[in-house]
Amino acid sequence: MTKPTQSAPRVAVVILNWNGRHHLETYLPSVVEHSKEHAEIVVIDNGSSDDSKVWLGEHYPDAHLIELQENMGFAGGYNAGLKEISADFFVLLNSDVRTTPNWILPVIDMMQNEVYAACQPLIRNETDPELFEYAGAAGGFIDRDGFTFCAGRIFEVFETDHGQYNSNREVFWASGAALFIQADAWYEVGGLDEDFFAHMEEIDLCWRLKNRGYKIGVCGQSIVYHLGGGTLQKISPFKSYLNFRNNLYMLVKNNHQRALYPMLLRRMALDGIAALKFLMEGSTALFAAVWKAHRDFRANFDVMKKRREEEFKECHSIEGRLSNRTGRYKGSIIFDYFIRRKHTFRQLNPDRFCK
Repeated sequence: MTKPTQSAPRVAVVILNWNGRHHLETYLPSVVEHSKEHAEIVVIDNGSSDDSKVWLGEHYPDAHLIELQENMGFAGGYNAGLKEISADFFVLLNSDVRTTPNWILPVIDMMQNEVYAACQPLIRNETDPELFEYAGAAGGFIDRDGFTFCAGRIFEVFETDHGQYNSNREVFWASGAALFIQADAWYEVGGLDEDFFAHMEEIDLCWRLKNRGYKIGVCGQSIVYHLGGGTLQKISPFKSYLNFRNNLYMLVKNNHQRALYPMLLRRMALDGIAALKFLMEGSTALFAAVWKAHRDFRANFDVMKKRREEEFKECHSIEGRLSNRTGRYKGSIIFDYFIRRKHTFRQLNPDRFCK
């Protein structure tokens, strides 16, 4: 990937909307105010049945509206909409994100100067602004079993932002709530995987970039605030189903090491424990969500295995470019969190992270 020109890169801030007029009313004003000097504002409407498009036309006629005829999910909606946008950098921004002054330029400067393919700002909680937010916090990591976690947020422990993550850093994955990505890199890996529909598709995207040697980062000089749960309840059965299923899809596709099958066996056992915990807590719906996720994973295993083979060939056909493992955690975040009681990122052993 060639380093983008330093002179006035074209940036498009792209919001995917589905029946979200209330979010547009609340959060779009901050996006326009803090972005219009540096970026084009684009709204992709994902087949909404409310009056989002009418409201947008009345209040923000200068925003570029792309209309899709049906809800194609997070992945499909962005894939279809970005084809109609010409830019050097895309910023995939959730509709429930409040931006702040000067949130774009520090990220773009970091990506250009240090050659990052994708990056995120720090993401804090809209309803409790001193805390980091669930979906990305201060940058994402992945452990040996494929469980994801963030600096600033491990499971249900959310750190207060005291400036401890204000430095620009390389991570393993960047959040889809506010994802900056070079357009060339987006097209090289084919965008988001539409089989995911929603949830973890940005981690899959980042992993595919990492397998091609690209860098993923977090910019400590940019902050946004995310409401979260704008489309699905945080612990809804459908979201749980997607998270369990998509995590397994992602592992088969992107973990190109020989230890895939032992890892999958460990995951089956750990997911089974999680399902039993849901059942013991009285949530038969969440228990069923895990069962359905594993059922559908098994049904589509051969498809994902074929994708794995195609990805492996594609990644290793790039001369001189090696897989980038920075941000992978060689330990078990489950063991560290629940057994060793390591509840914050800085309590983890830094020597166990790949560099």
